[in-house]
Amino acid sequence: MSRRRVAILISGRGSNMVSLIEAARAGDYPAEIALVLSNRPDAAGLDWAREAGISTCVIDHKAHPTREDFEHAMDAALASHAIDFICLAGFMRVLTEGFVERWSGQMVNIHPSLLPLFRGTQTHRRALEEGVLVHGCTVHFVVPELDAGPIIAQAVVPVVPGDTQDSLAARVIVQEHKLYPAALRMICDGTARLENGKVVFSHGWNADGALHSPS
Repeated sequence: MSRRRVAILISGRGSNMVSLIEAARAGDYPAEIALVLSNRPDAAGLDWAREAGISTCVIDHKAHPTREDFEHAMDAALASHAIDFICLAGFMRVLTEGFVERWSGQMVNIHPSLLPLFRGTQTHRRALEEGVLVHGCTVHFVVPELDAGPIIAQAVVPVVPGDTQDSLAARVIVQEHKLYPAALRMICDGTARLENGKVVFSHGWNADGALHSPS
């Protein structure tokens, strides 16, 4: 089996990075984590990646006069590691349209809401304020518009009476750590691919069952 080479971009502790690295340890996983790249030299996830034996790279955005210069440096690092796909995992930089287009269909992100609901930040607070009874997370291809890319996979959790932002976030992050590796598997083994701006799946799935809230 030919494994696709994946770079994970982080700015902090990289909890989703850890779940992807752990998943890629399996012999039948179709991706290898070939690089962890951060724009912050002090990102805690870098130490974890090094201890896991993963190549790391720091490209400090503050050392580059423009976003384009910063992204050219990133492109060079990604090319030097022969990267096939990029996973954003808490990467706190807005990417230019040019960079996103260069990696079209090869860059994915995980977002803590059921897109297209609650794009942007403070998703858990907004979900509670709106009174939704289900919430969750989404893995999607990255496009120039923020959190608007074609959806690859979603996971749903109930919102229960008494939830706080912290309790809801804790429930969602558990599902993020399961969903992101599953979605990366699908795009690396060809189960899910981007065609004409839409995600196309190579097989069907069981349509029975539903999450009810309240259950």
